[in-house]
Amino acid sequence: MNIFGSGNHGSNATEMPPLVRPPAPPVQETQPSEPVPFARREESASPAGSAAEQAVEASVEAPAEARVEAPVESPVTETSYDDPEVVLGPTGRPWPDLPDPRPIGIHGNARIISMCNQKGGVGKTTTTINLGASLAEYGRKVLLVDFDPQGSLSVGLGMNSHDMELTVYNLLMQRDVDIRDVIVETSVPGMDLLPSNIDLSAAEVQLVHEVAREQTLQRVLQDAINIYDVILIDCQPSLGLLTVNALTASHGVIVPLECEYFALRGVALLKNTIDKVKERLNPRLHIDGVLGTMYDGRTLHGREVMHRLVEAWGDDVFHTVIRRTVKFSDSTVAGEPITEYAGDSAGAEAYRNLAKEVAVRCLDA
Repeated sequence: MNIFGSGNHGSNATEMPPLVRPPAPPVQETQPSEPVPFARREESASPAGSAAEQAVEASVEAPAEARVEAPVESPVTETSYDDPEVVLGPTGRPWPDLPDPRPIGIHGNARIISMCNQKGGVGKTTTTINLGASLAEYGRKVLLVDFDPQGSLSVGLGMNSHDMELTVYNLLMQRDVDIRDVIVETSVPGMDLLPSNIDLSAAEVQLVHEVAREQTLQRVLQDAINIYDVILIDCQPSLGLLTVNALTASHGVIVPLECEYFALRGVALLKNTIDKVKERLNPRLHIDGVLGTMYDGRTLHGREVMHRLVEAWGDDVFHTVIRRTVKFSDSTVAGEPITEYAGDSAGAEAYRNLAKEVAVRCLDA
């Protein structure tokens, strides 16, 4: 009988090969095996093989000060990643000993560092705010430059974009504006801000017709170099003229990179732009490091991206990794760095470690 109806849509039971089971092997009756006798050591046992036992008994019965332990030779002669004493960081490399940045008495001779990545939403603004606040905690005088027309850095520090009388735009386009008139203090002692708003978007169009347009930001920051120890520039998520200005004015670049596949793909284009600026406009430009952000070590994808990042960039990747936490969003709404909003959180501690790494790599070197 065809259970699928008439026609050739199904197969008949007679077309299926018969199921033939091989005959089961006969069950043989076996007797249970005899238990293995347990030999007890008697006092009158033969002395054969008792030398080791006597030595053990003698060592147990001897007083503690009389016992001598034989030296144990370790087969490992070099420090390896398998050494249990070596603490591996989230990048898979041994975690370094990061000392606190040394105190300084005289401020000035600032190092200018750009936070640059043409992909948006990778943590440039968050890193600029919290790295700056962490460096200020260690006694550095820090200036943050909001060089993004979206003005996220200024808003993240509690400023209202509609209440700004002077911004970076005025500093770039009006020669009679002094940088001291534009700088505003933040809630963090030792950290100041050059604010920005949507007006900065007009500067990219107007600078096209200027002479030496790529060096405009470098020119206006000259006076600030003698006042601050570190100047951090929050770049816009593009590789346009404003970003080229920031790279031309900088000594170093930190590349915040979300631990995600699409963010990893665009780093090659950014590296090409940095190399061109270094070759044609700013020979001193150096990549200070690549920072993994929004890392989630619980996911295989996050771990694989981190592995590929270290594989491609090597020691340029910071040992510090910024993990995902809701505290960053909360501190942004509060208009404070995470070091002030949640100073005991893991995110605050991560940026303090990053400040130590930055100091070791390029500030105290």
